[in-house]
Amino acid sequence: MTHFSQSDALTILTHAPADAVKALAEALIPQLGDIAVLVNRTGLVMLPYTDSAGGATFHLGEVLVSEAHVRIADDVQGYALVMGRDLVFALACALIDAAYQTHIETEKIDLFLNAQQKLQQDADTQLLQQVEQTRVEMETF
Repeated sequence: MTHFSQSDALTILTHAPADAVKALAEALIPQLGDIAVLVNRTGLVMLPYTDSAGGATFHLGEVLVSEAHVRIADDVQGYALVMGRDLVFALACALIDAAYQTHIETEKIDLFLNAQQKLQQDADTQLLQQVEQTRVEMETF
């Protein structure tokens, strides 16, 4: 079973199904002690993109995001930023981030992260296989 870096764990969490993440966070709450919600809001961020031909970076537009920043006992902070308007999902990710940093239920979180990583990798593989089926080879003269 893999133990993840904070960055990798948050990437997996924010791409996991919201209901599953919320259920995990709900199970962890009794063990977190006092929870202070420092930030829980929605906002817009610019989505950068790099032109594949010229390498220039430009902004495609704005993306709606939900942000959560929490502090639990022992002054440990958790943070998450997710796409969309689901403030509870962002808060759940931030709580799991804080729990993971303080080694609360690490085995349970690692099991969840490993399972979600496998599901996400399988979905990526399936998508790439579907895209590959549409490849067209052309001869140029």
